[in-house]
Order: sequence, then structure tokens, then C-alpha cells
Amino acid sequence: MARNGSSGNRAVIIGLGRFGGSLALELARQRTDVLAIDSSPKLVDKYAEDLTHAVVADSTDEDALKQLGVHQFRRAVVAIGADLEASILTTSVLADFGIPNIWAKALSRQHARILERVGAHHVVLPEHDMGERVAHLVMGRMLDYIEFEDDYAMVKTVAPAEAVGRPLAESELRSKYGITVVSIKRRGEGFTYATAETVVRRGDLLIVAGKSTDTERFAELT
Repeated sequence: MARNGSSGNRAVIIGLGRFGGSLALELARQRTDVLAIDSSPKLVDKYAEDLTHAVVADSTDEDALKQLGVHQFRRAVVAIGADLEASILTTSVLADFGIPNIWAKALSRQHARILERVGAHHVVLPEHDMGERVAHLVMGRMLDYIEFEDDYAMVKTVAPAEAVGRPLAESELRSKYGITVVSIKRRGEGFTYATAETVVRRGDLLIVAGKSTDTERFAELT
């Protein structure tokens, strides 16, 4: 099953547990050419009809991955679950291939550090990250919350009273709260880019960006 040609819109997903399986299906829905690999024939059979390629293989075997053309991909996700050794070894093999974008699932902070050391470019802790996100939603006044690196976040929240009826430039939200209003949504309409001249109305939804603490403080105004 070796592959050739340009990398194109392709990704290899290694591990078809709940996280890897959901990711593979979503990528396929987005018309990505997905090569899914798992050591379990049962899991491979489960996803075979919905994915471009689903293969039973040992992902720690460098030769087996080369035969599948994995070394030709530019995007790879190691979604292996509880088998930490397989997760680490697989990530190391992909790094040795020189794949430029390797994502890896970690079960703990320690696991994440090891994955980064052996070559993962991006490490995700699905349960931890989701728990952190939900905590912000439960305890805050925001409608959605996404945190990035360097303590930077984007938040969806209802426009506070002090911003209503004035252009964004006049409300001076950036100087007061350290946030930037990126987008705005009115009832019955889609999100549009916000400008200095945008007049905020009561009930508008705002997407604001800034330091995590600043976005949280701003959301509390609602």
C-alpha cells in the first residue's frame, strides 16, 4: 500500500480509540484523505467503510509504516491510548521520518513532556483541556472559551451594557480591559468582523481576544 506523489490534503491517524476514531471521521467528513492505522482488527473493521484507508499494523515497526507510505505524509496524529510505550515509540519513528507536523495525544503532563522530547510538534491532553474549558464556562459568564499558548484566549460572550449604543472606538474596551473585539453577531445574522466604527447593540454576541485573565474579567461584565 505504498503511496507516492504530493502530500496534498492527507493525514495519517495512528490509534482508533474514541479520540482517534472521532478525529479520523471528522477529517474524512472534511474530505481529507485519511490513512488510519491500529493494531486491533476489530477497530479497523469498525472504521474501514468510512475512511479512505484503514489498516492493521504495528505502528512501532518502522518498516511496516514505510510500506504503508507513512513517511510521505506531512501530517500525522498519534492517538494511541493507554499504551504509553507504543505512543512514545510511534512518535519517535514519525519524527525520524522527518514528518513536519506531528500531533500526539498525551495522558498526563509527564507523558506530554516525553512526547515533545522524542519529536511531537503538538501535544494534546483531551480530557485535561476539555475539563479546563468547561471549568471556565461553568464558573464564568462566557458562552465559549478557547485558550491558546502564552496565556492567550478567545471568548464568546454577550455584549456588556457599557458597550451598547456606541461604536467600539468610543467604548475604549481595549484600553480599559486589554481585550480586542474580533467579531460580532446579531440575532438572526452570522458573525461579521468588528471595526472601530461598529456600533454594539443590546444582545449582540462578541468574540473577544486577549490575555486569559483579561478576557475572563471582561466576560464578567455581562
